[in-house]
Amino acid sequence: MVRATAEAGRTAYALDVRGYGDSEFPPEMAEPPEENDPPVRAADAEADVAAAFEFAAERHAAVHVVGVSWGTMTTGRFFAERNPDASSYVQCAPVYAPPYEFAEGISALGLDPELDAYFEDDRETVAERKDENANPNLFEATWRSMVKSGQGAAADREEAYVAQTGALADVRECCAGNPPYDPGDISAPTLVVRGSEDGVSERSDALTLYDELGAARSRNEYVELAGADHYAMHGDRRRALFDLVTAFQGRNPGFQDRN
Repeated sequence: MVRATAEAGRTAYALDVRGYGDSEFPPEMAEPPEENDPPVRAADAEADVAAAFEFAAERHAAVHVVGVSWGTMTTGRFFAERNPDASSYVQCAPVYAPPYEFAEGISALGLDPELDAYFEDDRETVAERKDENANPNLFEATWRSMVKSGQGAAADREEAYVAQTGALADVRECCAGNPPYDPGDISAPTLVVRGSEDGVSERSDALTLYDELGAARSRNEYVELAGADHYAMHGDRRRALFDLVTAFQGRNPGFQDRN
């Protein structure tokens, strides 16, 4: 997504929320996982989103925001709580009101529904989750960037990464009917987009979110990408997704960066 945005002639920023990528880990991740609850929830990460937005807004007259998967919760809370002066907002593969039971969904990923503070995933396990038609080069590039970042499980274990469980705890709350934000408080023009084969962000869930969006109803949009799954940005339909997002941003004010 970042490269596609840059190729369109605009400045792009990607945020590593605390506990991810090269951002600092919360102190709970220095202890055994069973000793703490999930450390970084959407309510915590929202502050990171706010700081990133402020950084961009100080440098550009127009700022568009894109959230993917759990990122739709962190950015959704940011929009609902702070009402930023953003030109547009994209919620890709959102999880808001899932129709499935949390324990069933998390077990399908090979994870324990009784969440510790963090977990470790190895390459073989993650590879089993990807679509059988996924581009192997894309998977390899994505995997290498993950384990080479601060999330690499250890210097001598390049085939595993560690992830905090706050995102999963927020999904659990969504399954229980307690999402971390109210989409009715979002006023920016919003695009909700999911892949038609996405078993995590299901159609009924995404449509519920879309129907509950706030003030910019005449400029809100809902789109499905045929054949795409939860990882559309890494799959064969990624270019269609990038073009879709770029076009939506272009239909809203402030599309061109003005330094």
